[in-house]
Amino acid sequence: MQHMEKIASSLKYKICVSGAAESAHCSENAFALAEEVGREIVRQNAVLVTGATSGIPYWAAKGAKEEGGISVGISPAASEVAHIKTYKLPTDYFDLIMYTGFDYSGRNLLLVRSTDAVITICGRMGTLNEFTIAFEDHKPQGVLVGSGGTADSIKEIIEKMHRGNGKIVYESDPKKLVAEVIKIVEKEKEAKDHLRRGGNGESH
Repeated sequence: MQHMEKIASSLKYKICVSGAAESAHCSENAFALAEEVGREIVRQNAVLVTGATSGIPYWAAKGAKEEGGISVGISPAASEVAHIKTYKLPTDYFDLIMYTGFDYSGRNLLLVRSTDAVITICGRMGTLNEFTIAFEDHKPQGVLVGSGGTADSIKEIIEKMHRGNGKIVYESDPKKLVAEVIKIVEKEKEAKDHLRRGGNGESH
């Protein structure tokens, strides 16, 4: 049991970066911010997961790989050929790409469910979809304030929906944003580990 716990404790957190593939409506420095978020995810000992697309997620993947980290893509396509030819999506800056065959809406669900937290940078409707999935799943989230698009509308949306504040960090600095998101993930993991240990203790 101790051996299994030691293995489990060495697992890296998986942080999703969600954002716009088209960036005309984003802030002028949105790509640079996305790249820095990707770098910070690696610097803070986590793994980057994206939807294997262009725009914001692509630049986050670029930052993660150039920082020497791990970058995982979850594609809407069913194969590498479809990923490139049908969806016209990139394959560079990834250590591996998982091909779902579930198109964008199905991919979004798998993307969010397979990660520990979601960070939103700029974004359009698909980004909002990923955000709401994470919100409904009570997943920790970070919003890069000042990046434009969906990210700069989320706080107002949350206030108008009357569903609580969620587990959301709003921050304009990539380093602080990633750090605060990971703090929430760690706090939740500690609480779950405590309950698990308590449950095991009661059964003996």
